[in-house]
This record gives sequence, structure tokens and C-alpha cells, in this order.
Amino acid sequence: MSSYPETSSEIGTASTTHQASSSSSSPSLLRSCLSRTCGCQIDPSEYLDYKFKYNKNGEAIIPDFTNDTTSASSSLPRIRNPGEHYIDSHNDQPFSFSFGTAEEKGIWMNSGDQAGSIMASLVWLLMTYSAVTVTLLTVTEGIPPILGMIYTFLCTMALASHAKTSLTDPGSVPRAAVPMEEQRRESPSHSMCGQCQTFKPLMSHHCRICNRCVSRMDHHCPWMNNCVGAANLKHFILFLIYTWTCAAYSLVLFGWNYFFCADEDCTFHVLVIHLVRAMTFLCIGAFLFTSSMLMNVTYGLMTGIGTIDRLKKKATNTMSQSDEEPIPLKDVFGIGGYHTWLLPVDPVFDDYDRVMGYSMPQRLLREQQFMEQASLKAQMEGGAGTVEMT
Repeated sequence: MSSYPETSSEIGTASTTHQASSSSSSPSLLRSCLSRTCGCQIDPSEYLDYKFKYNKNGEAIIPDFTNDTTSASSSLPRIRNPGEHYIDSHNDQPFSFSFGTAEEKGIWMNSGDQAGSIMASLVWLLMTYSAVTVTLLTVTEGIPPILGMIYTFLCTMALASHAKTSLTDPGSVPRAAVPMEEQRRESPSHSMCGQCQTFKPLMSHHCRICNRCVSRMDHHCPWMNNCVGAANLKHFILFLIYTWTCAAYSLVLFGWNYFFCADEDCTFHVLVIHLVRAMTFLCIGAFLFTSSMLMNVTYGLMTGIGTIDRLKKKATNTMSQSDEEPIPLKDVFGIGGYHTWLLPVDPVFDDYDRVMGYSMPQRLLREQQFMEQASLKAQMEGGAGTVEMT
């Protein structure tokens, strides 16, 4: 196992949405916040603090680290052992309070697809309808209150996951993206996107609706009004799981009442029974659709082939030639505790650059020097071992 750290994004980049801008927050405040939230013990002498400037669009002007040695206010830290991390104070997120999918927009939202906006709103309407129907069953004493509370909780989690999937950047590739040092050493040439005119990581695709290249893009989902990629796949899976659970829960509840309950106390109110009938058809459709999508996502995780790539391989009859590796669950749900897997919160990846398939100039330079130092250290240790044997 290599001794250099995976990337600075293990803590810093994966939580950039929670960081204050480096131009307005003090390093001591950031260090104290990180120390309290993740329990990290940070050595102030090894704290990386870069002096970035920003243009009028809020985009960072990346300094030339190769020629300008004054761009960094601190030198490179020591080589980390496996499991150790360093903190990156650079916040590469835009500062403007605006909605859109462009790189300079502050909040990710696809507003250019009217059909997708309608379908995403329809999801909220139908889920709200089902929650109101079950609440009315509880009020009219058609079902016990605890059963109604459980269904309302499941609906809330499904809608929260839907909101996170729709409003989370799916893994768009920034214009300043560059290949990782490992990729650069393995191949002298790399793919470029003809639309974005930027580096195109492996398994990424250009979405014509979002007008961005998305890392490990599975597909563009109109029900989410967003792409499903490396950064929001967890939220999409949670939405499918909670929606499937809501549909199965309702069908079992209605089926038990219809087939096994002969007591008048559990008969539905005459005003609510029509709502229940319509909800039954809705739950059957939702159950079948989410079951199909869950099997599709599971197949993609087990084979490492997304929906778009799978359709392309089937069209060219090259599925048997696939050499993709299965996607580890930590690259979907993060390295946080298992209790975070069922919550619609952003995952923290152990190696953000590896998961996304690209790096940024300021991180790449450090990674190059880390790998060179690690390689030199390994050569020296190997030479010392040879001398001892002789």
C-alpha cells in the first residue's frame, strides 16, 4: 500500500459545501470546526492555506504552482501513512446565490427542461397525495395511528432523498479538471469532451439536457430532473428504496384490510375508500417501476457498467468484452458510519479524485510531489535492503 495520501478531498473537498469561503473565513475557525465535527487533530504547521483570487463570476483563478512558489503560504506536509489525511482550505465552490447547472451557479438546479420539472413536481404531488390518504385513514380510525406515522415517515424520507437527488451536483466535471497523476503515468493521451472542451474522465458522459459532463454518469432521470452520477447516486438509491418500501407497505396494509379484516372497526370510511382505491393503483405502478430500477442499479453496481454504457455495449454486441470492476459501496455511500447510509446526506469519500475520475491543478501538483517522494523513498529502502543482503 502506498504511503502517500489519497487526496486532499478526503475531508476538505468532500465537505466543501459546508466550508466557508477561504477569502472570508479564518484558518483557525476552519480548523476548530473540522476538529469538532470529525474529531481531526490538525497540526497548524502542516495546514495548507492557498491564496486564491476570484474573478467577477466567482471562479477561482488557479495560481501557477510550478513557477510561482509564493502561491502557497505553507510548504508541502509530510507524507501521510495510510488512513491519515490533510486538510485543504481551498473552497472551489461558486459563491453566487443563483440556480442552474453552469459552473458559476451557486445552487445546482436543472431549470431548462420543462418536461423534467413537471415530472419531478408530479412525484411530490403523488407522494403528498398518498401521505394525505393514509393520514385520513388514521383520522377516521381506519388504521392504527402508529401505522400512519410509519408511512408518513417513509414518505418524508423518500421526498428528502428526491430533493437531494434533484438539487445535488451529480458529479459535473469542472473546466479546470485534469487527469490524476496515476492516470497521467498510465496513459500519455486522454479523452476530451467535444462539447465542454475539457478533460473527460472514464465512464463520464456529456448530458445534453444539463449541458455538462458528469462523472460516472448512469443516466438522466426525468423524474429527478437531474442526471444520476457519482455524486448523487446514493440519494437516488435511497429514493428508490424508500419509495419501494412505501408502495409495498401500503399494498400490505390495504391487502390485509381487504382480505383478512372482517370486523366493522377496521372498515374504511366511505369518503376515504375512493382515495384508497386510486392509491392502490398508484402503489402497484410505483412498486413495479421502483423494483425494475433497483434491479437496474444493482446490476450496475455489481458489474461497474452504467445504464448508458450498457446500452452502447449491447448495441455494438461488446458486453462480453467488458473489463469494468464492480463499484465498491464506499464509493457510493461514503466512509461514514453505517447509520449515514440510510440518511439523505452527502457521502464523504476516502478518495474524492478517484471516485470522480479527475483531479484539480492545485491537488494534482501536490499529488505529483507526494508520489515522487514516495517513489524515491521506496527506491532508497529497496537499495538499503539490497546492501544488507550482500
